[in-house]
Amino acid sequence: MLGNGTKPAGRSVTSKVVSILNAFSPVHPELSLGELARRAGLPVSTTYRLASELVDWGGLERADGSGYRIGLRLWEVGSLSPRSKTLNELVLPFMQDLYEVTHQNVHLAVREGREALYVERVTGHRSVTVKSRRGGRLPLHATGVGKVLLAYASRADREEVLATPLKRFTPYTIVAPGLLRQALREVRRTGVAYAREEMTVGRTSIAVPVIDRTNQAVAALSIVLPSTSPAVDRLEPALRTAGRCASRQLRGATVPLSTDGE
Repeated sequence: MLGNGTKPAGRSVTSKVVSILNAFSPVHPELSLGELARRAGLPVSTTYRLASELVDWGGLERADGSGYRIGLRLWEVGSLSPRSKTLNELVLPFMQDLYEVTHQNVHLAVREGREALYVERVTGHRSVTVKSRRGGRLPLHATGVGKVLLAYASRADREEVLATPLKRFTPYTIVAPGLLRQALREVRRTGVAYAREEMTVGRTSIAVPVIDRTNQAVAALSIVLPSTSPAVDRLEPALRTAGRCASRQLRGATVPLSTDGE
């Protein structure tokens, strides 16, 4: 009870629904009712009621048995985002060109807080396996696209990331703030970022910025390929060309894009 005799406000319905949706992840794409309630921090009865309403709307789908998974309706709503639509439509042709040249994973990512959000991916059966996926997120400090986005972010945003503990994914991940700060200065100087086995051993990512009409890096374009590939040191010119062409197209877009993750 509060001092005035009233009960403290509980969680809103919106907060509860968001908790249910946030319970899903690449590691947990399907959840039973009990697992969903536990991960959302809600009573089972509340979870069942809200999940049932989300199923009716299409935000969730029934999985095999008694589980749940994300529904297509959320994808449909997300595809309406002007930011994502503009990027995907304008940059995808250049991504497809890069794939035809490399037959490796080609990624397009934007910054969302302290993570890189992968908004598009072109791949094929000859491409190496990677941790990234469309709609997935990975840390900024350990990925090629992340380094580009972090290097071109505001100094305040860079320092905020550098001030937090940086997770080491492989023996090659740069986690020392001083070394990462130096690496980001080099990215800004050269306009290209390399993440050599920093997220996954045996994989190298090469990334360049996509610049909008305000001269802001609103996205990053990358290729991920085996570290042992002889093409690692030969693909930078093709990637730079694709990045410049995508930037030129983006500068003519009618929808302004934000770089601050909002």
